[in-house]
Amino acid sequence: MDTRPIGVFDSGLGGLTAVRQLRRVLPGEDIVYFGDTGRVPYGSRGRDIIVQYARQDIRFLLQQDVKFIIAACGTVSSTYPPEEAARLPVPFTGVVGATARAAVDATRNRKIGIIGTAATVRSGSYAAIIRDMMPDVQIFARACPMFVPLVENGYFNDGNPVTKLIIAEYLQELKDAGVDTLILGCTHYPLLKKMIGDFMGDEVHLVDSGKVTAQAAAAALDDLGLLNGKKSGGTARYFVSDTPDNFDELAHTFLGEYAGGTVERIAIETY
Repeated sequence: MDTRPIGVFDSGLGGLTAVRQLRRVLPGEDIVYFGDTGRVPYGSRGRDIIVQYARQDIRFLLQQDVKFIIAACGTVSSTYPPEEAARLPVPFTGVVGATARAAVDATRNRKIGIIGTAATVRSGSYAAIIRDMMPDVQIFARACPMFVPLVENGYFNDGNPVTKLIIAEYLQELKDAGVDTLILGCTHYPLLKKMIGDFMGDEVHLVDSGKVTAQAAAAALDDLGLLNGKKSGGTARYFVSDTPDNFDELAHTFLGEYAGGTVERIAIETY
């Protein structure tokens, strides 16, 4: 048994959708969450800057004595060097591997759509893993740069006309291509899941990267003997890099409950 917390980070608050799923599958585990709200979004940045930000986020979590780190960020997961991740003092996982496997398992017509930030799509990380598992797959990838700021600014209520218009603009090509499986390749996107599902249609299976990653992380923690053995009572501490004003109200949307406790602002640039 290991009583240290699980570390989770994201470019903003979208990673709280992964925390929500993690709390469901591992309700007894303690969690430390960092959201880089002062530098969101990561997806429009260059590779070197994304890697720099990821290193700072990881160093902060390591100082919190975490036992396992989850990059609940498609951009970081697609960009952070795997050889560097392998050298970290604790196990590390992103969202790409488990999500790609879930998409391969779900598709029936071997037409898979991928949506994510510009950096995620540019990296080709999802496509490479999927093709390794299913060589004859047809992949249709689309960068959706407006989705993260829409979510971070609260434009995700069902039926919001601005968001509906942007969803149609981004996803019409994938719908016309006949994909039967669509990867929501950013943990912000589950907040848009209903509207995306309404547009794509009931026959298209949506793969929630945060949910799949939480399930995979829970299995990995169990395999590694890192669970704390508790079945309930897990706590969570929250840190951000911008003002924490209205954090609890915003976090409620992502978590499905009020965060409770306090949120602390940190100077992530110092790590």
